Order: sequence, then structure tokens, then C-alpha cells
Amino acid sequence: MEETNRNLRKTREGRVCSNSGDKTIVVLVERRVRHPLYGKEIRMSNKVHVHDEENRAKVGDVVRVMETRPMSRLKRWRLVEVVSESAK
Repeated sequence: MEETNRNLRKTREGRVCSNSGDKTIVVLVERRVRHPLYGKEIRMSNKVHVHDEENRAKVGDVVRVMETRPMSRLKRWRLVEVVSESAK
């Protein structure tokens, strides 16, 4: 039963835009939404604070994050994997 609940957690992919905190990164998650009236696709984005226990992610990396329990005032996500590293 426990394993089933963990699979229902939200996962997102995004680009790291800051890693200045210790064990914390800020990830920009973009999504495309169709405008309800005009039908044009719009890019919308959110910044989420992510727990990075081993300080693996660097600025520009594409990462996968998963929803988790609140770890601090802003952190509600944790790093699952670094999908691709930046060219820097």
C-alpha cells in the first residue's frame, strides 16, 4: 500500500535557474496551455524550490523533481534525477 501512494506523487521536468542555497535549487517548470477563448498556445512557467541532498544539479541542467512533504517554508519538491547536464 505504501509503494502505491508514492507512485501517485506529481513529477515535473524543468531547468535549474539557481543553486546558490545549500542543498536547495530553484527549478523553472514550463508548461504549454491553450488559451480558453483565442485558442493560441501560451507558455506558462512556475519556479519551485527543490531539495537537492548531494548538491548534484548545476545551473542550466534539466532535472526531474517529485512532490514531497514540506521540508522548509518554500521547499515541497525533491530532486529525483538530473536528466541532462548543461553545456557550460
